[in-house]
Amino acid sequence: MSAAPFPPLRIGIGWDRHRMEEGRRCVLAGVEVRHASGPAGHSDGDVVLHALTDAILGAAGLDDLGTLFPDTDPRLRGAASDEFLREALARAESRGLRPVNVDIVIVADAPRIAPHRAAMRARLADLLGLPAECVNLKGKTTEVGETDRIEAYAVALLAGAPA
Repeated sequence: MSAAPFPPLRIGIGWDRHRMEEGRRCVLAGVEVRHASGPAGHSDGDVVLHALTDAILGAAGLDDLGTLFPDTDPRLRGAASDEFLREALARAESRGLRPVNVDIVIVADAPRIAPHRAAMRARLADLLGLPAECVNLKGKTTEVGETDRIEAYAVALLAGAPA
């Protein structure tokens, strides 16, 4: 039995959460945000790029972020998460798939996302090779003052040549 060909449209979802650590750089969507704390992690802890990378990998039917870039790999300590996204995009492209649009939600009571939203969207559009109107990003608060963690949800739509 042969494998079915990829459909022309595929969707993937990604999620990531990190605790916030005082004194750590806060990098979100590849943009450095001035804040007293930042996402803890083996890499730069960018929850937005981690969730987006997993969404793209999922849409392409590939392994997840943790399998491809394990936190046990000392070479990845402090790595910029855009490296993970670039690799995911290359792997998806090798399957004939490219992003069409993405939608991302960041859940955090701090830092505030709104002042950085335009810069984050622009950075993501650049990384994805998409116009900014195909990249949506919004911030939501928990409204209960949970400043000790940050999380992101991402949905990515990929398109390929029709089978």
